[in-house]
Amino acid sequence: MAVTASSASAQGISSQCPAGSTGFGGVPDQKRAAQDACQKSIDLFQYMAPQLGVLVAGGNATLGQGGTLGGLGKFSAGLRVNALQGSLPDVDLVVPGVNGAQASTYSTQDQILPLPTADLAIGLFKGLPMGVTNVGGVDLLVSAAYLPEYSGDFIDVKVPDGSLKLGYGARVGIVQQSFVIPGVSISYLRRSLPTVSIIGSTAASTGGARDTLRIDDLNVKTDAIRLVASKTFLVVGIAVGVGQDRYESVGTITAKVAPRAVTVPNGASAGPVVLSQKMTRTNIFTDVSLNLPLLKIIGEIGQ
Repeated sequence: MAVTASSASAQGISSQCPAGSTGFGGVPDQKRAAQDACQKSIDLFQYMAPQLGVLVAGGNATLGQGGTLGGLGKFSAGLRVNALQGSLPDVDLVVPGVNGAQASTYSTQDQILPLPTADLAIGLFKGLPMGVTNVGGVDLLVSAAYLPEYSGDFIDVKVPDGSLKLGYGARVGIVQQSFVIPGVSISYLRRSLPTVSIIGSTAASTGGARDTLRIDDLNVKTDAIRLVASKTFLVVGIAVGVGQDRYESVGTITAKVAPRAVTVPNGASAGPVVLSQKMTRTNIFTDVSLNLPLLKIIGEIGQ
């Protein structure tokens, strides 16, 4: 999966960041002093949330599989690492203004974003016989995602409620793979990211202190529908699929402005502001597997 960017710009001024006013001598009040930091926190949410959605959704519901498993007593378990070619904005290079919101362009750094996951598929119904295959088989799908905490020089990622999150879904077979027929199925899988807090520290202000931009209680949920076909040729298997992802992200942003001499001697703060974002995208992918006696090694690429 690939999402790349070279710069991140403000997306307009939100009404949730009030403009405030300027008093005698051009000194801003608390709202005006914090408006720019508030808006930059919103921009950070809007920039990061879609990348996290792509990372959670991944590609195939279970790597390398296109058809159902074949009924009760059949199961498959796998470990994978979803990896996204994403980007992180350099929040440390920009100091928010204290005289109202202002447009800023952030440089970004390309960053591989990993998400280890475990997948389990359990056969529930073999399906109805039809010639050399079966149709209408049903599998139960379970997914577990693990998000580790990250601490950098200017961005920290925390998981206050734990790093593990479960997902669930089902797969219905159109046809089950046979010697001559590929396996084809349609699946639905709902995945979520563990609750996340993202804390960014900006460049130092004139007084040497840093402003703080925060996203707390960030919850990213995805609904993934997939149509997949797969076929095994001796020790090599191929699966191709297409589907649609729906992402829903909810979080709370706050901002803290460090004291500035004369204009904001006591600092300022904004929020909490509750934000939400919904997106839909098409997903296509290809899996190639090497079938060994006790396990499969599978690679997947998609967009």
